[in-house]
Amino acid sequence: MDGQMPRLDKRVLTVEPLEGSDLEKRYWLGRTPAERMNAVEINRRLVYGEDRATSRLQKVIEINDLEHLP
Repeated sequence: MDGQMPRLDKRVLTVEPLEGSDLEKRYWLGRTPAERMNAVEINRRLVYGEDRATSRLQKVIEINDLEHLP
């Protein structure tokens, strides 16, 4: 990604059938896998923010006492 995030206008809502349009499907099938993954990453950042995924993860440590195992 080039560092530039598109602006999201939250005042606009478009409702489409779950099947989607053939034009949109043809568009995405015509993109390379890298272009499609880049679009997914842009959407993820628009929805969750730049650092949202890593900020939610918690560090967990568990210590087991191996001497008392059967």
